Amino acid sequence: MISLLKKTQDVLMRWWRDFTLQTRLLAGATLVVSLLMSGLTFWAVNSIQQDARFNDTRFGRDLGLLLSANVAPLVYEGDTEELARFSYSFYQSTSSVRYMLYADDEGSIYFGIPYSDASVQSSLTLRRRMQLPDDYARNANLPFVRQHLTPAGEVTDVFVPIKYDGNYLGVLALGINPNPTVVASSNLTRDVTVAVFVSIWAMVILGAVFNALTITQPIKELLTGVKNIAAGNFKQRIDLPLGGELGELIYSFNDMAERLERYEEQNIEELTAEKAKLETLVSTFADGAILLDTNMHVVLVNPAARRIFGWEGRDLSNTTVLQHFPNAVRVQLTRPLFMASAGESEGMEFRIVLTEPTSRTIRVLLNTVLDPSRENVKGIAITVQDVTREVALNEAKSQFISNVSHELRTPLFNIKSFIETLHEYGDDLSTEERQEFLETTNHETDRLTRLVNDVLDLSRLESNRRYQFGEVEVAQPIEQTLRTYQLNARDKKVSLHHEIEANLPPVRGNYDLLLQVLGNLIGNSLKFTEAGGQVMIRAYQLPTEQHHDSLDEFIRIEVADTGIGIAAEDQEAIFDRFFRVENRVHTLEGTGLGLSIVKNIVEKHSSQVHLVSEVGVGTTFWFDLPVYQSETPPMVMVATPDEGETPDEVSPELISTQSSNDN
Repeated sequence: MISLLKKTQDVLMRWWRDFTLQTRLLAGATLVVSLLMSGLTFWAVNSIQQDARFNDTRFGRDLGLLLSANVAPLVYEGDTEELARFSYSFYQSTSSVRYMLYADDEGSIYFGIPYSDASVQSSLTLRRRMQLPDDYARNANLPFVRQHLTPAGEVTDVFVPIKYDGNYLGVLALGINPNPTVVASSNLTRDVTVAVFVSIWAMVILGAVFNALTITQPIKELLTGVKNIAAGNFKQRIDLPLGGELGELIYSFNDMAERLERYEEQNIEELTAEKAKLETLVSTFADGAILLDTNMHVVLVNPAARRIFGWEGRDLSNTTVLQHFPNAVRVQLTRPLFMASAGESEGMEFRIVLTEPTSRTIRVLLNTVLDPSRENVKGIAITVQDVTREVALNEAKSQFISNVSHELRTPLFNIKSFIETLHEYGDDLSTEERQEFLETTNHETDRLTRLVNDVLDLSRLESNRRYQFGEVEVAQPIEQTLRTYQLNARDKKVSLHHEIEANLPPVRGNYDLLLQVLGNLIGNSLKFTEAGGQVMIRAYQLPTEQHHDSLDEFIRIEVADTGIGIAAEDQEAIFDRFFRVENRVHTLEGTGLGLSIVKNIVEKHSSQVHLVSEVGVGTTFWFDLPVYQSETPPMVMVATPDEGETPDEVSPELISTQSSNDN
């Protein structure tokens, strides 16, 4: 029972909570008004009843006194028949008297209407007595009045003493019915009040139910729908069969939700397309790009960043990016990233050296992504640049500047010294001394000219100027180069040889450029080949099957030496500008431009220069030139072949190597 009451209470409480504040206030006001009106009505009814009792009491007293005065002589004389006739006649003449009883001075009833003496004293009944106060006979000067409730209604009892000539003869008891008009009026008032009270609350309850069904429930549905729309659920719909303003409101809400859903789908498609474009664009960046949210989670990362940090195939979602950074990067970026996410800084730059998997230098740029108002941080954009080559080039350039400065300073100092000597002491010098000074000055001038020409040659080759390409006999530039360096080879006690295959067809090329290539390669070989060593130039036609990607015929030119060789770790950078190898031999000569010029010229001939080298054994450089075809246009634009072409296989007999500070 208690559980049922508690459940009922819970249901009523939930039902009450569903009402709006306005409905609750209306219900409370209705309750107060109805209670007030009911109280006033019941107070009025009670007042009417009190007035009716008072009137009944006064009427009964007066009636009893009148009747007592009339029957006193009959009672005194003991004329019972006349008393009965008179009393019955009186009883019949009025409807206000419920009963009439006569009792003697001891209280024993001897006559009554509607009772008879015979019925009272029958064998089946007991003799009745009136229960009056003990001192009633002595104080029986005024009637005694009281009310009691009977199944037929309330009755006013009036006890009137019967006296005759001052003698107490007994008591006359009258039962007075209430005024029927007053009773009917009060009952009607009470019934109407109860009916009004019940009607008011019935209307309130019906109104509350109607309000819940037709107003509160739709408003709750609309409120839920608006919250769902605000949360981004544009599929929300309200299906309530209502008309009027609420029906129009529900229809408008559903129409708005449908429009928002279509708009969202359109926006999603456009955003998806734009995101795909952005991801495609970002994926093409050579620099690494990472986009983070304010919780350091990766939103976007391009392939370049994955390659730089070794993230290929790694899932970066649901974790902070700091967990995936290498230790060196994490140490440098942890605090700046938190500062950026907190809006304490908008842009920062760092240069970090990575040691794994290979040694590299990266530049990291941090920039905060702000909302349109530029007040709140929406994310962090990280740009990662691999500046390893830039750092190496800067170091090489610094080394180059140092080398060029030294190379320029030495001949200039010598030239200035000898000229000053000639100027100041020329008359004191012999003819042989003056001639020696002039020859030394001329030699230093030639040396300075070669240095400047190397720089100018590289600058010219890297420009977009046109070169004349035509028919060139390979033997001619080879023989001219040999004649140029024969004396130098003899001074260093190095054997200089050549092997040129007979009847070689001409190649397509530029004679002067090929002459410069051969001169740089042979000059480097002689520079790093010890006395007693050998330098060999070979030229021969390649079999057609060695160039699977072309049907043309090619002539291969090789320059091999038995010099000191080039270490494997230096072979990839040997053709870079300003790069010089200094291993077991240190030299102050060279600018590191010779092999870079060779590479550039060979690429202008739509070919590539290759090398095979072993430290202490020697080095061989080689490149292939296409055989001249008569239909080949004589003028070509400067072009650079695609990087990553596979070098041709090296001839088995090529075993030499070279280390060059000219590289």
